[in-house]
Amino acid sequence: MKDFTGKVAFITGGASGAGLGQAKVFSEAGCKVVIADIRQDHLDEAVEYFHSRNAVVHAIKLDITDRKAYTAAADEVERVFGSPPQLLINTAGVNVLGPAEASTFEDYDWVMGVCLGGVINGMVTFVPRMIKAGKGGHIATTSSWGGFMGGATTAPYSAAKAAVNNLMESYYLALKPYGIGVSCLCPIGIRSNIFEATITRPKQLQNTGYNVNEKTIEFERKFYAQGVDPVDLAHILKKGIENDVFYILPFPDPEKALKDNFEHILNYATPEGMKRQEQLEKKRREETMKNPNPMMAGAEEAGWGKAKQDITWVVKEHRISH
Repeated sequence: MKDFTGKVAFITGGASGAGLGQAKVFSEAGCKVVIADIRQDHLDEAVEYFHSRNAVVHAIKLDITDRKAYTAAADEVERVFGSPPQLLINTAGVNVLGPAEASTFEDYDWVMGVCLGGVINGMVTFVPRMIKAGKGGHIATTSSWGGFMGGATTAPYSAAKAAVNNLMESYYLALKPYGIGVSCLCPIGIRSNIFEATITRPKQLQNTGYNVNEKTIEFERKFYAQGVDPVDLAHILKKGIENDVFYILPFPDPEKALKDNFEHILNYATPEGMKRQEQLEKKRREETMKNPNPMMAGAEEAGWGKAKQDITWVVKEHRISH
């Protein structure tokens, strides 16, 4: 997709963080933007921003895990703009960190329900409508660098994002005959308010095995404040869509980054490789001890990524996968 003028863009999580950055960039590119978000306060603030700039915007309060509500949102888009979107951007997501072995069913149901289930709901809801409309288009999903690897403290999130990467590749291959492009955006850290995700965690899914409190939330606020600017990231996404790139990686040398990352998969495949991987991990731990990541300052004191204190059988040596 090269020309965005007059295109309808539907963006989940569009009222804050990465989604709001995308809404701003694609609005400026000429799109009629629909921002869907679970928080009404964020929607109100975003609408005020766009109206002050005389931009065409429509806000929908949406829980992306609610399939009936998603269908109603899709119907609303067609009533307001006369067609389904030509640009669908699945960005809404949540995260919570803690030892994999301390994870509860509710931790998986919440994180995977939003990060994977929400994307599935978007695709199943909109893809048939986009195909029937016959206008082509593009679909982009905000995944994560974490989708390329597991992590001792990121199990639900990494599993969800790995599935999203695979899911989007399937659609990339399937939608070519319809003139619909597909991209998967995989950043590391975004300057967003994902640290507030626990506010919208459903009551029936509150049971967690992880240490989550005011200290961990405050640490996350400082941590994510150091991430990539949402508008800058949205410009990278826009360029990737224009160039019809599938994996959009906001790094200086994405090819090298992927090759370095996939070295561990090759190592996992043989006994000799497992020994090499063990030595690599030992070397990385030593380097981390010598040169700690400044972004992680205060993580230990806050108890970020740890198990709840009443879970006494979890080892204390876990390291955050960042």
